[in-house]
Amino acid sequence: MPTMDELRDAIAAQQARTPRGPKPPGTIGPRTLLLLVIGFFVFRSLLDGTNIGFSPMYFLLVPLVILVFFGVRIVNQYQIGVVFRLGKIVASKTPGLGWIIPFIDRMVTVDMRTVTLPVPSQKIITRDNVSIDVAAVAYFKVVDPIKALIAIENVTSAINQIAQTTVRNIVGQFPLDDVLAETAIINAKVKEMLDVQTEHWGVQVTVVEIKDIQLPEGMQRAMAKQAEAERERRAKIIAAEGEYQASEKLAQAADVMAAHPIALQLRNLQTLAEIAVEKNSTIIFPNQFMTTVSDVQKFMAQEFAGRTLPPAA
Repeated sequence: MPTMDELRDAIAAQQARTPRGPKPPGTIGPRTLLLLVIGFFVFRSLLDGTNIGFSPMYFLLVPLVILVFFGVRIVNQYQIGVVFRLGKIVASKTPGLGWIIPFIDRMVTVDMRTVTLPVPSQKIITRDNVSIDVAAVAYFKVVDPIKALIAIENVTSAINQIAQTTVRNIVGQFPLDDVLAETAIINAKVKEMLDVQTEHWGVQVTVVEIKDIQLPEGMQRAMAKQAEAERERRAKIIAAEGEYQASEKLAQAADVMAAHPIALQLRNLQTLAEIAVEKNSTIIFPNQFMTTVSDVQKFMAQEFAGRTLPPAA
């Protein structure tokens, strides 16, 4: 007959051999092993008719220990446990150590963390009949674990499907230029529509973002030509504005030179000085230069005479 120490060693060895994580099909857990060992121990003693050396209280304590052992449940910090009793929800368990009635209650844990859900790329026709591929990403979390269990079978799959449909409907209402420029508005509208759809599922959609927009190659070339033409238009407008401003300044300069003819002659002399900087071997003087020299001499003589003559009495 095995002793209690041998039973504990057998259970510890079975636990050491049992891998962590999901158990493969056919694997016997430690609780099942304990139940089998105790059942075998009692059944063997009854068949042999031997005195197992325990008082009748033992037969009351063993089921109690089994109930306590099989009813212990641990809920992680990021989970909420929902307890079903004979198929009906009776309570929810907060994170920590809890207990349920074995074989009568069943506890299902719900993850309360934010889930990242990529929305796969899909072809969408915009309002101006341009076919584009749009991919998005959505972030959601469960706010009511009871609704998330009883209102819908698979929350993640449902949100994925409704997100694809909503993105296609919202993007199809905008022309291509607005889709490329007003992504923030599109994201807000998609989030608003998803919140309305998922509210009765106990799920809250926190963020929806369009992360990729792919255009056809022909549209990309057309947009490149359009952008190049726009840049050329702006360059011509800037050049024309520069010519207009230069003509205004030249008109003002012409007015000044018309009022003061000597200014034009000084400008001619400045031009000759600029030509002389290049060290050219031949300099051609314009016809006006001869009159320019005489005019400058007359101007200087008048200025000099005005300074030297005494004022009239």
